[in-house]
Amino acid sequence: MEFVRGRYSWVLRPLLIIYDLFIINLLAYKLLNFNSEELYFFSYELLNNKNILYLIYSTVFWLLSTHLLNFYKVYRYTSLLDVLSLILKQFFVYSFMVYAFEGFFRSINIDVFITLAYLAYSFIAISFVKLLSYYILKSIRVYLKGNFRNIIVIGGGESVNALKKIFLEKKELGYNITAVFNNAEDENSLGSIEDSFAYLEHNNDNIDEIYCSISDLSEKELNEYVRYANVNHCNIKFIPNTKKLITKRYKTDYYNYIPVLSIQEVALNKEVNKLLKRLFDIVFSLLIIIFVLSWLSVILFILIKLESKGPLFYKHKRTGINYNEFNCYKYRSLTVTKEQKGTYVKENDNRLTVIGRFIRRTSIDELPQFFNVLKGDMSVVGPRPHMISYTEDYSKKINKYNFIFRHKVKPGITGLAQIKGCRGEIKRDEDIINRVKYDNFYIENWSLLLDLKIIGQTVINVIKGDDKAY
Repeated sequence: MEFVRGRYSWVLRPLLIIYDLFIINLLAYKLLNFNSEELYFFSYELLNNKNILYLIYSTVFWLLSTHLLNFYKVYRYTSLLDVLSLILKQFFVYSFMVYAFEGFFRSINIDVFITLAYLAYSFIAISFVKLLSYYILKSIRVYLKGNFRNIIVIGGGESVNALKKIFLEKKELGYNITAVFNNAEDENSLGSIEDSFAYLEHNNDNIDEIYCSISDLSEKELNEYVRYANVNHCNIKFIPNTKKLITKRYKTDYYNYIPVLSIQEVALNKEVNKLLKRLFDIVFSLLIIIFVLSWLSVILFILIKLESKGPLFYKHKRTGINYNEFNCYKYRSLTVTKEQKGTYVKENDNRLTVIGRFIRRTSIDELPQFFNVLKGDMSVVGPRPHMISYTEDYSKKINKYNFIFRHKVKPGITGLAQIKGCRGEIKRDEDIINRVKYDNFYIENWSLLLDLKIIGQTVINVIKGDDKAY
C-alpha cells in the first residue's frame, strides 16, 4: 500500500476521475440525442430515459475498467510511455463497452463513425488533462521544489548507488535523500545501519519512504523496518541485487532501469475483502465464545485447578501482522505458567499435565484464541503465529521475501498448513519451509470458500485425531 503524508497531490486523482466522468457523459448527450438531421446541434433533453441509462452504465463501467487497468495509478516514477500505454488500453476497453451498449439497446440507432468520433473527442480531452497534470507535477518538483518525498537509503552496493544517482540527477521525480546508512566506510553515510533506527525515531514525521538493500540486512533489522513503516505509515521499498528475486508476491516498479520491490497488497487486504473476512471472524468467534467457551471454561477451570496450581489461561507473545507482537491466549496445559524462549512442546513432554495432554491432543487448548480474533489480533483462518524467538530463527532458513509476505496478513487459529499436516514441533528445516509454502499459497489464493473448507477440514482432523497434536 502506498502511504502519503502531508501532501496534497492525492487530491489530483479524485479530481481527474470526476473530470473524466464529466467528459464521457457530457459528450454522450450529443451522441445519444443525435439524428441525421441534427448533426451540428446539441440536444438539451438531458433527463430522458436513454441519457439516464447511459449515465449509469458509463459511470459504473468507466470506474470498473479504470480500476482493473490501474488507469489512475500514475506515480512520480511512472514513465511517459507507461502513461500513454494506459490511455491506449483504456481507450480500447471503453470503446468495446460503448459499442456493446449500442448493440444491446437496438433502439439507440447511432452511426458507428459518430460513436467513434465521440470516443476520439472524449479521449483527446481526457488525455490532454492527464498529460497536463503529469507535466505540471514534474515542473513543480523541478522549479518550485514542491511535491517532494523525503527518503532514507539503507545499505550499499551497485544497485543502491545507481538508484541514488537517479534520485540526484532526475529532479522531476521529486525524491529528497535526507540520509544514507550503510556498514561500509562511506563519506556520504550518516552512520551504520544500526544508527538508522535512532534517526528514524527522531524524524518519524519527516520520512515518507525507506529504501532498503535487502541483502545488507539481517532478518531482525528487516522486521524492524517493516514494523516501523507500518506504524508510521511510510512506504518501504526493497532494492534487489539480482533480478532473480523479482516474484509475483512483490510489486516491481522500475526507476529508469533499476527494479525496486515493494510488498504487494494481497487480495486478502483489500478493503472489501478485509471487511468481509472481519465480519465473518466476529460472527464466528462470538458463536464459539457464547455457545462453547461459556460452559467449557468452567469445566476446564475445575479440572486444571484440581491437577496443578496456576491460571486457567496461558498467555504468550506471538508475531502478528506486519511483525507486530501480541498476547496469544490458550488454555493452560503445562505445569509452568511462564513462557520459556524457544520451547515448543515436544512429544511426551514432562511439563504436560494429564488434562493438558488431552486438550492439546484435541486442540481444545487453542479455543481461547477466539478472544484474540474478537480483539482483532488474529483471524479464524490464516498463517499460525510463531513465538518471537522462532520468528527470528526460522527467518534465517526461509527466503526473506517469502517470510515477509507471510506476515502481511493476520495470523489464524487454523490454516492451510495445519490441515496439510505442517503443524506442531519443528524437527527439520523442511518442516518450516513447507509451512511457509502453504501459508503463502493461502494468502495468494484466498477466498471465503477456502476459509470455510479449511475450517471444515480442521473439525474433521480434530475428530479423527492428529499425530502431531501433542
